Amino acid sequence: MIAIANQKGGVGKTTTAINLATAFAASGWRSLLIDLDPQGNASTGLGIGSADRENSSYELLLDEAALADCTRETSIPLLDIVPATVDLSGAEVELVGVDGRTQLLRNALEGCGDYDIAFIDCPPSLGLLTLNGLVAADKLLVPLQCEFFALEGLSQLLQTVEQVQQRFNADLGIVGITLTMYDRRNRLTDQVSDDVREVLGKLVFDTVVPRNVRLSEAPSHGLPALVYDHNCAGSRAYMDLARELIDRLPERRKAA
Repeated sequence: MIAIANQKGGVGKTTTAINLATAFAASGWRSLLIDLDPQGNASTGLGIGSADRENSSYELLLDEAALADCTRETSIPLLDIVPATVDLSGAEVELVGVDGRTQLLRNALEGCGDYDIAFIDCPPSLGLLTLNGLVAADKLLVPLQCEFFALEGLSQLLQTVEQVQQRFNADLGIVGITLTMYDRRNRLTDQVSDDVREVLGKLVFDTVVPRNVRLSEAPSHGLPALVYDHNCAGSRAYMDLARELIDRLPERRKAA
């Protein structure tokens, strides 16, 4: 189970979640995407309308519905989603007094063994929802926009990961950092990329996701970019990233 998180918004986190989940499904992996962001962009980006979100990740967290009741099929073969609704925005407050509030998602996902892989699209914050995602996950993937302020946010996220490892989930590891919104025409982009690779080395994926209009257009059609335009530069990058990610997964478990 892989959490995709970065407390800074606008770094391509949801785009990464949607397209990686699609790429794995296209490669024969039975895949699940859990939308844990109150904005519900991952759900919209996979064509799940508000009328089809009666049971969502909110009900799943609060133990008001089982995983099977919250899961929806998408138009992508082998890819299911647990959609999100705006109700999640109040969950942070509602769960403050709940015992074991950091373990709720992990407990709710105990029955997801039917899937070869699951991705958790975390909200752009380091609150209780993201904490639940990190505690439930085995791995963390961090999308990092190629700009200076993104580096400051990465430092804070890595500190949070260390705290989660010490207190809640010793098995959590960072599977990799992917550079997004890469623009070779911008000298700062190359500088940020060089700095990140110098500090974090092989933790950074070789694949970089470029700035790409088709990646931005796809969600408005309720489709992943890999379906909307599988030949665009963004789609090719996410297929390459999926291959790299598969190589980093120790089990490399694939659906028959």
